[in-house]
Amino acid sequence: MGGFGSLLFWFFLAFALICEGFVAEGLGCNWGTRATHPLPGDIVVRLLKDNGFDKVKLFEPDAEALRALGNSGIEVMLGIPNEFLAQLASSVRAAEDWVTQNVSSYISKNGVDIRYVAVGNEPFLKTYAETFKPTTFPALKNIQAALIKAGLGRQVKVTVPLNADVYQTDNGLPSGGDFRSDIHSLMVSIVKFLSDSGSPLTINIYPFLSLYDDPHFPVDYAFFSGTSSPVVDGPISYSNVFEANYDTLIWALEKNGFPSVPVIIGEVGWPTDGNTNANVEYARKFNQGLVNRIIQGQEGYYYPHFMGPT
Repeated sequence: MGGFGSLLFWFFLAFALICEGFVAEGLGCNWGTRATHPLPGDIVVRLLKDNGFDKVKLFEPDAEALRALGNSGIEVMLGIPNEFLAQLASSVRAAEDWVTQNVSSYISKNGVDIRYVAVGNEPFLKTYAETFKPTTFPALKNIQAALIKAGLGRQVKVTVPLNADVYQTDNGLPSGGDFRSDIHSLMVSIVKFLSDSGSPLTINIYPFLSLYDDPHFPVDYAFFSGTSSPVVDGPISYSNVFEANYDTLIWALEKNGFPSVPVIIGEVGWPTDGNTNANVEYARKFNQGLVNRIIQGQEGYYYPHFMGPT
């Protein structure tokens, strides 16, 4: 999600969830390094550990950040920016060189616990049109092949962080979920590849965008404090858009033959500036509600499988 708040360090802006059902197995943090005045890597790592985060996602292989993460006990998802997809898609050798330089070396020399390589970042956003559609899947396959060649195929898994607009529902209910029509076959191919290789699907869900895109969207439905008008889908009543959105994905996966593929919630959070609804009060309300929801580990929704690894 771009354009709202700093990409410096998203403690409260963007979390990454690892859980099964809605029982959390882990809570991570996204660490953006493209900033005018970035914090020193060792300070960021200390902040992560002091605040109980044992997983982090880097959007690119920043050398200082990776060195600081060495032997820290923090698991890492390492991102590949979209601008590198074409090169990695066109050449297996380029993928091998990337893995050697950015994965193998930091694991062996610096003790960085890299668990995932994130190939691209939301490459199928509608605003990108066709830009990254031809290159994302080939780049994913080449990176996977390079990890296997480097002897890291079991230790490091590939994934593609996707925006929640890669799936949709025609009837407004989660049970109507399916992949977006213009990328349906591509999504099925990618999910099959991830499933076959034991890798997770990564999805970024921002309920804030529902308010941003629709001025008539019910504000209380964006949070976890309940709503007077829940969305009822068969036996299930949804009181917040996050869980309805997530179940829409699960229905899309089941509908296309992938009932048990692991799902990472790669980003979820609330911005604090840039829009009327982007403020500290709403960010605190959303993030506290999300954390409470994870701690409670409530069941009763459709998703029987995973609510996300990073």
